[in-house]
Order: sequence, then C-alpha cells, then structure tokens
Amino acid sequence: MRKLLTGALVGIFAIAAFAADVTGKWTAEVPGRGGNMTTQTFNLKQDGAKLTGSVDAGRGGPVDIADGKVDGENVSFTITRSFGDNTIKQAFKGKVSGSEIKFTRTMEGGQGQAPPVEFTAKKAN
Repeated sequence: MRKLLTGALVGIFAIAAFAADVTGKWTAEVPGRGGNMTTQTFNLKQDGAKLTGSVDAGRGGPVDIADGKVDGENVSFTITRSFGDNTIKQAFKGKVSGSEIKFTRTMEGGQGQAPPVEFTAKKAN
C-alpha cells in the first residue's frame, strides 16, 4: 500500500513539473481592423493556477487582465477596454507549446460582433 501511495505522489509531482509556466513577457502580431497587424505584448505572472498581468496593444496603454487561469497547457483571461461610451471585453484562450502560446481572442460589446481572431504569441528573451 505504501509503495502504491508513493508511486501516486511521484506521478502527481511529475505532472505538476511538466505543467506550463507562462510567467514572462510574450509578444504577438495580431490581426486588427482591415487586416492591419498590431504588436501586442503580454506580461504574464503565474502563481499556481492563477494568472495575472497585463496586455499592451500600444493604443491606450497596458490593461490589467482579469479571470486569469492556467490549467495544464491551457491559459485563459479577459481584458476590458473603454473607448468613450463603448466598453469592449476581450476573452483570450490559449494553448502553451514550448515558447509559444496559440491564442484565440473573442470580443463582446462595441459596435457589432467581431469574428474570433487566432494568433501566436512568442516568449520574448
């Protein structure tokens, strides 16, 4: 019984050791209006399953992320931006693979519903 428990604990710790650690600076070229590409910087801080940080798209400066989560190789968070009377909530869901995160961004609010946008962020050195 003791060997079984020890083996189970070793397995759990091995899985935890291979979980993604997304702490750091990430950059991505993200398609914007009219197909124009914009550089976005993601400054992420992981504490276990909790994810905090900011997104900076240059326009309006950095915005703090909310509802940030890390679950294995999956990350998710939202940001909310206000432009005059318009409030736009962007939801980011990504999958970590080495030094890349493949994101899908969806938007709520603003003027009309924009289609989801896919892009890849790369870890900055």
